[in-house]
Amino acid sequence: MQVAFATQNLEHVDAHFGWAKNLAIYEVSPEGWSLIKTVQFDGNLDEDGNEDKLLPKLEIIKDCALLYVAAIGGSAAARVVAHKIHPVKVASTESIQTLLEKLKEVLNGTPPPWLRKALLKDQEHKFDFEDETV
Repeated sequence: MQVAFATQNLEHVDAHFGWAKNLAIYEVSPEGWSLIKTVQFDGNLDEDGNEDKLLPKLEIIKDCALLYVAAIGGSAAARVVAHKIHPVKVASTESIQTLLEKLKEVLNGTPPPWLRKALLKDQEHKFDFEDETV
């Protein structure tokens, strides 16, 4: 599963989604993780009500199941969720490596329902009525 991190320094989740200078994208599995890419954003990233600056970021994270942020605005969160990406707000600045390790441990155990749903993001939903019993 792909996971995105909003970061200013590429080491910590320390950025508001709309203001983030960087997005770091990792592939995460129960066995470990690897960095897929980092994308840097330039220009005016300040809070200014200009939601067009979110479009390139949404495009970058479109294949991710999770987005870790220090903060995210309500309309941006709604747009992220509409792309079937689960935003995760960290309580304080946290190391990306620490979060990856915690996520790996959760994947090796019994993931909570919200994470199981995120893991199914790109899988086709099927229901076999013949398997149902009355």
